[in-house]
Amino acid sequence: MESLVTTEWLADALAAPDLLLLDASYTSTLPGSPTRDPRAEYEAAHIPGARFLDLDTLVDTASPLPSMLPTRDAFAARMRELGVTADTRIVLYDGGPHHTSCRAWWVLRMFGVDASLLDGGIDKWRAEQRAMQSGFTPVSVSDFTPGPARGQVRTLAEMRANLESGAEQVADARSAARFTGDEPDPRPSCGSGHIPGARNIPYGLFFEADGTWKQPDEIARIFADAGIDPAKPLAATCGSGITAAVIVFAAHLLGHDAALYDGSWSEWGADPSAPKAMGPA
Repeated sequence: MESLVTTEWLADALAAPDLLLLDASYTSTLPGSPTRDPRAEYEAAHIPGARFLDLDTLVDTASPLPSMLPTRDAFAARMRELGVTADTRIVLYDGGPHHTSCRAWWVLRMFGVDASLLDGGIDKWRAEQRAMQSGFTPVSVSDFTPGPARGQVRTLAEMRANLESGAEQVADARSAARFTGDEPDPRPSCGSGHIPGARNIPYGLFFEADGTWKQPDEIARIFADAGIDPAKPLAATCGSGITAAVIVFAAHLLGHDAALYDGSWSEWGADPSAPKAMGPA
């Protein structure tokens, strides 16, 4: 199955018994976002057959940071609750501007699970006046065991070491104003600016006005314009590890595997000893 599927493809495939559609909408750790309740929105209307992933259940509850990777046991338990098996084909979608299905895609990959993304998400599905469903569907608990990681994660220590080695390029998915420090970070504990040496690629650049992904040649041009070569080692960062996954998925669409700094600016920006650069890259 392709990493990115169309609404037309999904409409034809919905009845397939091995297909599992997961709503990965998420807003709880995104400062400045309008108040929303993704679970209630799912219950009110979702693509037929979809189950609610609930990214709030896929975090490390022991970490003070907002959205760190969950433990292997917690991930496995949630997949079993959703009915995921080794043979399940998963399609992820979301609603909203942050493209949080990319975060879900990366989290699943970190535990050996491949998934596809619905291009344009539920907003495109709705715009095409396709069928919707309400309520929650009962799910039979499955037998699921995570596999080896298919993605890469970076820690604060590794990002600090990279300042000296320069082994990896660093791409920051936040807005230009937050990257330069012209706009303060919405988290009061975090300073302004960016990781020294990072380049800025605001995640919204990868999408058309209707929320669908741009073509591969345009995605490649966006990387190039930022001074990033996705064929070379690359780590993505953002505010809390959510929209950095957009950069990772964009690199994936070009056939490259980028890492994600999970703590992102929530960790780096709050650490007084972590150097911070101001202004453009």
